[in-house]
Amino acid sequence: ERRLADRHRVAEEKAIFDELRLAFGKKGIQAMIIEAAIPDIEFEANHLLARMTDGRMHVRIETQRQTLKGDTIETLDINIADELGTRPYELYSGGEAFRVNFAIRIALSKLLARRAGAQLHLLVIDEGFGTQDAEGRERLVEAITSIQDDFERILVITHIEELKDAFPVRIEITKTSAGSHYSLN
Repeated sequence: ERRLADRHRVAEEKAIFDELRLAFGKKGIQAMIIEAAIPDIEFEANHLLARMTDGRMHVRIETQRQTLKGDTIETLDINIADELGTRPYELYSGGEAFRVNFAIRIALSKLLARRAGAQLHLLVIDEGFGTQDAEGRERLVEAITSIQDDFERILVITHIEELKDAFPVRIEITKTSAGSHYSLN
């Protein structure tokens, strides 16, 4: 009788632990948090992407998809569309991919800062402009300028001469045999 009572108690505890395992597993609370964040990320990314591409590109993030068998599986697919339709990320040029990456990164940063109740203080953009044609660089500079109020400082690192005048303050680093020197312009 005592062993039956112990067995019943252990079975109840196991059921509770099984529920907790599901709730804290990848299909539980994590999935719910991600699912709730997707619309915000898409909105922010598409808002910025529209400015950089004259409304030609947008992203859609999917967290579930159908298998060939008809089952639904968890996924995290970023679908990119432009005037030619939706196609895989790999089929976009380096400049187009950079713009999508930039928009999604800024969107994620804003979401995380908002959820943490924090302010975004610094944005560092290290290179990336080399993948852009002249129009793409101009639109990227416009996008950076349009989000400048969201950050206390934006630091852009580039070796492209034509971009140096695009920003009001420059720190130029010159490498010499005696070491590196900087000047503030």
